[in-house]
Amino acid sequence: MSWPVPLVPAGDGPMFQRIARAIVDDVGRGRLVAAQRLPGSRVLADALGVHRNTVLAALAELEAQGWIVTRPARGTFVADTLPEITPPRGAAARRRSGGVGFPLPIEPRLELRVTGEVARGELHLSAGVPDPRLFPVDALARAWRRAVRRDGRRLLTYASPEGHPALRGALADMMRSIRGMACVADDVLITRGSQMAIDLCARGLLAPGDRVAVEALGYRPAWDALRLAGAVLVPVAVDGGGLDVAALGRLAARRGLRAVYLTSHHQYPTTVTLGAARRLELATLARRHRLLVLEDDYDHEFHYEGRSVPPLAAADVGGHVVYLGTLSKILAPGLRLGFVIAPPPVIARLAALRAAMDRQGDRPMEAAVAELIEDGELERHVRRMRTTYLARRDALVAHLRARLGSALAFDVPRGGISLWTRVAPDLDTARWLAACAARGVHVSPGSRYTFAGDDPGAFRLVFAPLTLPELDRATAVMAAELPVRRRR
Repeated sequence: MSWPVPLVPAGDGPMFQRIARAIVDDVGRGRLVAAQRLPGSRVLADALGVHRNTVLAALAELEAQGWIVTRPARGTFVADTLPEITPPRGAAARRRSGGVGFPLPIEPRLELRVTGEVARGELHLSAGVPDPRLFPVDALARAWRRAVRRDGRRLLTYASPEGHPALRGALADMMRSIRGMACVADDVLITRGSQMAIDLCARGLLAPGDRVAVEALGYRPAWDALRLAGAVLVPVAVDGGGLDVAALGRLAARRGLRAVYLTSHHQYPTTVTLGAARRLELATLARRHRLLVLEDDYDHEFHYEGRSVPPLAAADVGGHVVYLGTLSKILAPGLRLGFVIAPPPVIARLAALRAAMDRQGDRPMEAAVAELIEDGELERHVRRMRTTYLARRDALVAHLRARLGSALAFDVPRGGISLWTRVAPDLDTARWLAACAARGVHVSPGSRYTFAGDDPGAFRLVFAPLTLPELDRATAVMAAELPVRRRR
């Protein structure tokens, strides 16, 4: 370890004392932490331009005061237990306390939820992700190696912010054949996940103060991205048929709207599909009011009963719909692969924004995934996952009916990776979920999906990432922790 910047401050007193004070200051401001190894005395002497004996004297002074310890044959370390530190002044104090030396703008109402690794033994019915244990690791690794060997010189340098041409073309082909969308490669922008896609659309297609309708039960990270762009969000009710398009129409006529963000295929989090009549009504509204429709189709492939309903974008002839998709639910969220499908002028504007913040995506990974699509591996993987997730949905439904039939009510979802369950009104939901979490079974409260953060008397159960035995165990814990019913 070498000292990266000059250590010794100006001041009076012998050099060894000034060195000792400087090391104490570094501990006080967090540059040195407990148990951290210090450079050797010779290295430190060379870095400071002093005699080694001066450094040894400083270290002896620090050890006498309890700031450092010397371990034979191992070196000198900051002590595990440190003396009381006199609070530093000025800039050092701000750094130590986390203070900021400049004014921050007014903070928008945002919620940061970081999903980390799942601890061993814990079961998360709250994480809206596929099962990473089923990820086609070998197939992707082979495709990645082939792509880099074949075209490494171009893949490992700067390139277009729109994304790798092969992946843009493969996704366009997939959207035409599976989702019925009339698109070509030039209509596709690759992003680092659907969240970047939402953010780019919010900043590139909206102006501060624009009013944007959102589902009153919905996806909070999307709301955060829209708010950061300066949008004023207006909640619209969701019922058993999805977004209340009639209410949206009244809102647009009365107060004016710039855009609407919705999840039409599997409404998030209720999983209901927007019906044909409402889709036609929404298309009419978009034409009449020149609305931008942001359609987030986050898990289109996982539909179990009947045919998947084509996206709104498939029937869009006026250029109102900007389509947002992701490969996170098909493959894995860690790959960070999403996409936008829109007319070329929109793609050009979003690509310019993307270049300013991220330059480009992971070209080797994009080339590898394009190969998985082209050779049919992705389609085979989707078929396997659809069968697996259908079995998991049915298992969860059976367990809930057998063990919690009097506590929960739900409609069996025709697609998606989760259930939206309504809780009996005489149950203390917060107490119930807290008790389950204490035993390692985690469930997202319904308040996470409401616009105002209130309790809707329901919660979401995600079945995709859990095996059949894990779903059995999770629902057994939920049943065991069911609180005593309150008197009506």
